[in-house]
Amino acid sequence: MNLDRAVGVLLGAAAGDALGVPYEYGSRPLPGPGEEARMLGGGLGGYAPGQWSDDTEMATVIAEAAATGADLREEATLDRIGARFLRWYAHGPADVGTQTRAVLRPLRGTPESGAAERMRARGVELHARTGRSAGNGSLMRTAPVALAHLGDPDAIAEAARAVSAVTHYDPQAGDACVLWCLAIDHAVRTGELDVRVGLGHVGPEWAGLLDEAERATPDALARTNGWVVAALQGAWSAIVHTDGLQAGLQAAVAAGGDTDTVAAIAGALLGARYGGSAVPARWRRVLHGWPGLRARDLARLAILAARGGRPDADGWPSGPSLDTYVGSSEQIVPHPDDRGVLLGAVGALRPGVADAVVSLCRLGAAEAPLAGVPAPDHVEVWLIDRDDATLDLGGVLTDSAGLIKDLRDEGKTVFLHCAYAETRTPVVAAAYGALITGSSRASALRRVVYVLPTARPRASLVAGLLAVPE
Repeated sequence: MNLDRAVGVLLGAAAGDALGVPYEYGSRPLPGPGEEARMLGGGLGGYAPGQWSDDTEMATVIAEAAATGADLREEATLDRIGARFLRWYAHGPADVGTQTRAVLRPLRGTPESGAAERMRARGVELHARTGRSAGNGSLMRTAPVALAHLGDPDAIAEAARAVSAVTHYDPQAGDACVLWCLAIDHAVRTGELDVRVGLGHVGPEWAGLLDEAERATPDALARTNGWVVAALQGAWSAIVHTDGLQAGLQAAVAAGGDTDTVAAIAGALLGARYGGSAVPARWRRVLHGWPGLRARDLARLAILAARGGRPDADGWPSGPSLDTYVGSSEQIVPHPDDRGVLLGAVGALRPGVADAVVSLCRLGAAEAPLAGVPAPDHVEVWLIDRDDATLDLGGVLTDSAGLIKDLRDEGKTVFLHCAYAETRTPVVAAAYGALITGSSRASALRRVVYVLPTARPRASLVAGLLAVPE
C-alpha cells in the first residue's frame, strides 16, 4: 500500500470538487478550447476560491470516522456518521444536494442516537413516494470507504453499500459506490486504473454501462450527470479519455453539468492512481473547507484511515511534533542564485525564519503551518528520500521549483528545508536554481552543494533531477 496514493484519494477528490465549483450547472461559462478550469470560487454556494463544497464536506465526515480505525459496516459507526451529517446540515452548508436535503431536513433536532436508522427510514420513504433516490450524492462522498478497508474487497463492498444507504436507498447508488470504492482500493494497492475489478460485486448491467462510458465523451453524459449512473460514467469517461490527474480533472469539469461532483468522483480515483503528489502545489495551497480543514488535514485523515487509525512509530501524522530529528542542523544559508530563498534542515524551522516555508519532510501536526506563516504559505511536499520511492520524482521536483518561484513572485522570502538538508533540500534547490537562471540542473546542483555544508545528495534523486527535460 502506497501512502502517497492513499493521500491522493482525498486530495484528488477535493481538488476536483474545488475546480468544478465555479462552473456547476452553468454558474459561469465552461472553459473554452485551450483554457483550463481554475479554483475561482463562486458557484451555487458562493464559495471562496479553493473552497470545496458539500461533496468533500460530507466525505470528511466519513474520513474522520475511518481515521479512528472504525469499521464502517458497524451500526455504531454508521450512527456516528449519520449524527455528524445532521450536525453538518444544521450549520447551514452553502449547497446541499436535493436528495440529501430531503433526507436530512425533516430530521433536524432529532437525537443523535439512532441517527443512521432514522435516515435510512427517511430514504426508504422518499423512494416509495417519488421513485427517485439514485442521485449522485452518496457516490460523491464514498472515497474514504475504500481507505477504511484497503485490501478487503468484501468489506469494502459491504461498507460502501451501508454508508451509501444512510441517505440513498436506491440500489443503483449502492452499486456505484461499490464499483468506485473497489477501483480506488485497486489503484492505491497496485497503481492501476481498472473500474471493472468490482463487477463481480454488482449487477450484470454495469459491464455494459462502463462500455458506454468508454465510447462516449464526458460532455455527452453531462445532461443527466446528477443521476448516479451518469455521474460515474462521466467520471470514468474523463479518466479514460485523458492521461494524468490534471488532464482528467480538467476533462471532468469541461464536460459541464454537475461539474464539482463529477470532478470529485474522478479525482478520488485519479488520486488513488497518481498520488497526492500529483495534485499541484498551486491547488494544494488554496484548498480548504468545512470543518476548517486544509489540504494537510485531508492528508492526515487519509493516512490514518489507510493505517487503521494508527500513527507510525514516530507518532506521525497525528502527533504534535516528531522527536526523530534530534541533532538536525539549525544553520541557514541563502540560495546561491536567490538570496530570498533560505536553505536548511528542520532544526532551523522556527517562527520568523521567513515569510513562507516549503517543507520536504514529515512534520508533526503542531509544526505546520509554522507560527506566523499564513496556512497557504507553508506548503508540504511529498518527496521521499529513498531510492525509487517517489511516484513521479521529476514531476514533484518541477512542481516544487515552480512553487518556490510563485512564492518569490509574490514578494515572500522562502525557507526550503527537509529533515537534515542532505538530499531533498539541495535537489529541490537545484531545480529552482535551474528554473530561474536557465542554467543546467547539474551546474545548479554544484552551486547549491558548494554553499550548503550538510548536502550529501542521494544518487537516485540526483539522477531524477538530471533526467527532467531541460
